[in-house]
Amino acid sequence: MDALKNIVSANLKENVPEIKIGSTVRVHVKIREGERERIQVFEGTVIARNNSGISETFTVRRISYGVGVERVFPVHSPNVEKVEIIRNGRIRRAKLYYLRDRVGKAAKVKEQIK
Repeated sequence: MDALKNIVSANLKENVPEIKIGSTVRVHVKIREGERERIQVFEGTVIARNNSGISETFTVRRISYGVGVERVFPVHSPNVEKVEIIRNGRIRRAKLYYLRDRVGKAAKVKEQIK
């Protein structure tokens, strides 16, 4: 079991931003196209967080050309370059799956005032 812990601890990221549910984030993802590599930005609302440790993930949702797009990002993946937190939302639930049924202004999360 110690060997597994060593492998896991070697691959954990040191400075992980505090990603909260309802936050609007900008995720910089490495995209490989053949031999070239570039960074693509995916901006949206965090609607879920799952697991802990090396397998921790978060789901980001955005509306693109009238269609809802969700992507699941592993927190400790080397393909996730960085996560910028744009604003924090004021929420009362652990999962925001109800946003899937909403359109337009109803799909927005109110901003948390500090």
